[in-house]
Amino acid sequence: MHAPGSPVLRTEWRSFSQLGSIGAEWRDLAARAVEPNVFYEPAFAAAAEPVFGRDAGAILVWAGAKPRLVGFFPARIERRRYGVAFPVLVGWTHRFAPLGPPLVDGGDPEGVLTAWLDHVAGDAASPGILLLPFMPDAGPLAAALASVLARTEGRCVAFAAHKRALLAPGDRLHYLERTVSPKKRKEMRRQFRRLQERGAVASVETCDASAIGEALAEFLDVEAKGWKGRAGTAAAQSDDVRRFMTEAVTKLACEGKASVHRLTVAGQTIAAAIALRSGNSAWLWKIAYDEAFAPFSPGVLLVLKVTDVLLTNHAIARTDSCATADHPMIDHIWGERLALRDRLINLRPQQSARFNLVCGLESLRRGTIATAKWLRDKIRRH
Repeated sequence: MHAPGSPVLRTEWRSFSQLGSIGAEWRDLAARAVEPNVFYEPAFAAAAEPVFGRDAGAILVWAGAKPRLVGFFPARIERRRYGVAFPVLVGWTHRFAPLGPPLVDGGDPEGVLTAWLDHVAGDAASPGILLLPFMPDAGPLAAALASVLARTEGRCVAFAAHKRALLAPGDRLHYLERTVSPKKRKEMRRQFRRLQERGAVASVETCDASAIGEALAEFLDVEAKGWKGRAGTAAAQSDDVRRFMTEAVTKLACEGKASVHRLTVAGQTIAAAIALRSGNSAWLWKIAYDEAFAPFSPGVLLVLKVTDVLLTNHAIARTDSCATADHPMIDHIWGERLALRDRLINLRPQQSARFNLVCGLESLRRGTIATAKWLRDKIRRH
């Protein structure tokens, strides 16, 4: 419902090929979004679209007579998600973008969310069933969405609830002394001393756009030498993925939103990590290490160095690890947790029976995928 005195909101759907003309408005919204999401920044999303989102678009919400972009909701219609004709509108995420909160202006988030959901519910071309992957459980956007769904009686079912490591300290002083056990810190000091026997050890951060391409190439090279290279999933093994990563990281670096951190021994990179930033949030997006140096735990040593850098930057309130739940390494270094879940939402009460069926199909799909992964891992172990 439109509140008296509030700006009139207008919505539209655009394919990604039609978003180039609103780049300035899109960047401005990303900068003031109530829930920052670097994966929906124009520099990242435009680079990813040719590889991971050729059928994706976005619902845009505009406010006022002189339109101002106040909502950006990227999604795609998956018409046969379950192998049958039960289409679902799915928020756009992919294996290089594990976070789903849309960009919403902080002035009236509930109004923007209402306009967006009304658009989906009323659009004859939309299924009216919405799946939002990797949505945070807490925060201003989660609260606004819960309020809107309660008011509109939109039914919501959650899937894949999990938590991943987050760096969001209330007290930054002596943070690592609190989160890393004395025994583990002693072991890290021992490994660092042993590593120094191989040559001078340095921690290098590259932020400048003119130099970040070379640093990114070092990351890609290290990643390709490890298990991802053996599995054929390293970014350097795909021209499309390599091109996407290079474009996204370079363009974000031009805006001061990307850095590559490297741990070197005698000038040789033995571990590398890519950090991205949007608003007051950051993401430890990717990390790789040279397995020839595995006895020295170079990945852990690099994360400790990166953590020190992040802790000294008070403009960054929190850093998402982008890691899997219960990660064996970073869970023992970063003490906070980001709670996420996928949300399946019915926006048309008249299709409740259809929604119930989709809920069952979604559960079956996820169970089948989990079983297939379990069998794959078991086969690999043997």
